[in-house]
Amino acid sequence: MTITDFSMSWFSLAGKNAIVTGGNTGLGQSFALALAKGGANVLVPSLADDDGSTRAMIEAEGVRYEFMQADITAEGVPATVIETCVERFGSVDVLINSAGICPLGEVLEFGRDKWDATVSVNLTAAFEMSFEAAKVMVPQRSGKIINICSMFSFLGGRMSSAYSATKHGIAGLTKAYCDELAEHNIQVNGIAPGYYATAITTATRSNPDTNRKVLEHIPAARWGEPLDLMGTVVFLASRASDYVNGHVLAVDGGYLVR
Repeated sequence: MTITDFSMSWFSLAGKNAIVTGGNTGLGQSFALALAKGGANVLVPSLADDDGSTRAMIEAEGVRYEFMQADITAEGVPATVIETCVERFGSVDVLINSAGICPLGEVLEFGRDKWDATVSVNLTAAFEMSFEAAKVMVPQRSGKIINICSMFSFLGGRMSSAYSATKHGIAGLTKAYCDELAEHNIQVNGIAPGYYATAITTATRSNPDTNRKVLEHIPAARWGEPLDLMGTVVFLASRASDYVNGHVLAVDGGYLVR
């Protein structure tokens, strides 16, 4: 190919089939909608359904939406999620490991109960989903796995050692799976969101002191909005990123440089 072969159609996801864990809430919902706007059908496994808003937004894009009530930390469930996507849509082209939790606690009070729960959701479930998806992607010689990392994939983590540890771990899994799967034309990348204006940051943003401290650390001088991540998701899920592999892309307004 030559440079004249490049086309904006490379960013299209038309005809692709995607899974977004936890894709009906928080940032996961914006990932699911971004894929739908790109043309992909979307399956969302989550512990609970929402009020129907995710289905309405995605089906308004003219694509198919499937919700699957599922605990992806339970034995055998990741395999069932992958099988369901293949049965309903015909393939698994994109997997976004978005589901995650962040329990807080002082270091001397943060014990195995919180640690184990965090590792199970944030790291083990993402591994199992990727492992089962690879069984489909390798034979079809294509696939995109996108792991949702964090600023704490690069930094320490006061008040949540488990969250920081698992986000370092998911960045490591991204690189390890890239090394294993790239030869099969499968791209494995991560997205590390910075500080975003979502429900879980309401208290931080409402407190003038903590809000100021966060903004002083962001060169862009504003909190991120969920839509700031949507273009990145489409890029990493599309043909346009076929030679991007094993990378963790920070979408943080410059937070990490200050």
